[in-house]
Amino acid sequence: MRVRLLGTGSADGWPQAFCRCESCAAQRAGGVIRVPTSALVDDVLLIDGNADSPGAATRAGGDLAEVRHLLVSHAHVDHLAPQLLLFRSWVDDGPLDVIGPAAVLDACRSWVAPDAPVRWVEVHAGDAIDLGTHRVRVLPANHRVMAPGDAVLYDVTARDGGRLLWGCDTGPWDDAWVRAVAEADYDVVVLEETFGLATDVSDGHLHLESFAELVAALRGVGAVNDSTDVVAVHLSHHNPPETELRARLAVVGARPGRDGEAFSTADRA
Repeated sequence: MRVRLLGTGSADGWPQAFCRCESCAAQRAGGVIRVPTSALVDDVLLIDGNADSPGAATRAGGDLAEVRHLLVSHAHVDHLAPQLLLFRSWVDDGPLDVIGPAAVLDACRSWVAPDAPVRWVEVHAGDAIDLGTHRVRVLPANHRVMAPGDAVLYDVTARDGGRLLWGCDTGPWDDAWVRAVAEADYDVVVLEETFGLATDVSDGHLHLESFAELVAALRGVGAVNDSTDVVAVHLSHHNPPETELRARLAVVGARPGRDGEAFSTADRA
């Protein structure tokens, strides 16, 4: 499995364009710019494609031309830009799967022609679907747009056996959720860590403390092991500057993702 992180920032990015806080100033000075989080898997599977994803792919020296499956966790604007369906249709009339909760599909339908070769796949936590060479298991998220259940997470397995947990967006998980991924032995865990040092903003996202607790819980059930690449994404200016953030995450065996980086599960030790 090949993964390209197109963006690794929160909804408002980091640095936040309207902000001159110490964290944002440090990121600007260091040239570390993060746009909203999305990823491209094996060139064909776009996860949480947002308005920044096309430009991010181009800046990384790639493109989205081979995408055949759009996998969306929920209908917040930093995870879903339905206009991408229109832009794609201008140059590609090939088949496309759009997968996500009902609100995601509702937001997308008006952006494609009635006869467009789009397969609409509504999913709920507990579902398992095949998308070409990838098997996707749908997991619950501790997050919501308007109602319980309208946000999900994804467990993606490629034909070569590479396995990815897409944990964005979510707050802390209960014990039953953690047990549901027992012995998953993920190659890569892409997990949100939105609020950094701020512990009292929202229980629908993770901060550094709750991120560490969740990673420990995943290790405890064999979902994360010593060779799992645990990557923090959806990072905001509530986090400390890059050097400190990297050190804090390293303590729990994780690292901050960087926009444009690419890696393969074949690299796992």
